[in-house]
Amino acid sequence: MNAPLPPNATYPASQTVTAHAANDGIPAALQILFATAVGITVINLFATQTLIAPIAAALGLDSRLSGMVAMLPQLGYAAGLILLVPLADLLENRQLIVRLLACCALALAAAAVSTSSWVFLLAIFLAGSASSAIQIMVPLAALLACEAYRGRVVGNVMSGLMLGILLSRPLASLLVDLGGWRLLYLVLTASVAVVAATLSRTLPTRQPVASLSYLALIGSLWNLLLSQPVLRRRALTAALAMATFSLFWTAVALLLTQSPFNLNQRHIALFALAGAAGAIAAPLAGRIGDRGWSRPASLAAHLLMITALLLAGVAGAGWGGFTIATHPLLAVGLLVLAAIGLDAGVTTDQTLGRRAINLLQPEARGRLNGLFVGIFFVGGALGAASAALAWVNGGWTAVCLLGIAYATTTLVIGALQKH
Repeated sequence: MNAPLPPNATYPASQTVTAHAANDGIPAALQILFATAVGITVINLFATQTLIAPIAAALGLDSRLSGMVAMLPQLGYAAGLILLVPLADLLENRQLIVRLLACCALALAAAAVSTSSWVFLLAIFLAGSASSAIQIMVPLAALLACEAYRGRVVGNVMSGLMLGILLSRPLASLLVDLGGWRLLYLVLTASVAVVAATLSRTLPTRQPVASLSYLALIGSLWNLLLSQPVLRRRALTAALAMATFSLFWTAVALLLTQSPFNLNQRHIALFALAGAAGAIAAPLAGRIGDRGWSRPASLAAHLLMITALLLAGVAGAGWGGFTIATHPLLAVGLLVLAAIGLDAGVTTDQTLGRRAINLLQPEARGRLNGLFVGIFFVGGALGAASAALAWVNGGWTAVCLLGIAYATTTLVIGALQKH
């Protein structure tokens, strides 16, 4: 194994790949650090999705605006992807990451102590924006690895990201059960602050070789999207996969609270915890990509998503003559398997997509990752919004059919992509 990288090692963008080409990749300890950092940071983007009611009640937020509690962290993150992540192609990366995480911790602290609903909403928007540091850490980890091992490194870091996303809801539910929603934000504040302090002493520096101004970098985003077909195709399939993911996880909590399941919040938290096992697919997908098997692995991931949703239809809507009321425990078990399969498929698609994106222009890696993630977050928003519509109009059957439609479209687009 390689020796740890010294914190003051400098790797300009034009020299990084060459400097590491002879190595096996970045040290395992640094990969674990990256995975832990992104996993902790991403929690605040998803944790409030199950806490809208108690937060709105505590702050006196109008019920018509309560959805902003879950929406604003996502909008802030999207804004950060467009306005802050491109700075990775202009400014020294370690300092940029640490400063953004410090701002995130301060915003989370403001949210924890706020008594005004508008101060709280502004704070979670700013925390979401600063959380875009995630999309500087992931490409930095890829940049520090040699090309032959880049998929493995991206997969290892992505496993932390996906675990953070999948564990955010059960963690939030458990912390709120212990001490209320303010405890959640205090824990998040301390965790992100520790991450920032650790990275400030551990990360190697990376000074990009940039010839563009900040405004020119922002203006170049559209040209990058037009000139990079790999980016467009991978971002589209990732967006559809994320729509499928959000659709399932938004609606499954509604299903599990109903008869014959009648699960409470703690049980739903355990269900989400079991589903997080699908995140193990990230490092495996990265290794498969490094072997040159990205295309068949992507197709397999999309087929797995479709299979998982068919299983979810059996377990939750009684497809194929399955009697849910007679076998409620078996139905829950089948839903857990469906959740694991769906998460594994989505994680595989996104890991392989990130690997492909990080093999493109090194000097534009920050912007490329910002565009990729921004587009698939649009897919996530589409999935969450369509989940409510499907549930109201057709229950779990409509949810599964819509998810199958999303996943099938992903499969067709992936199959039509050039090798």
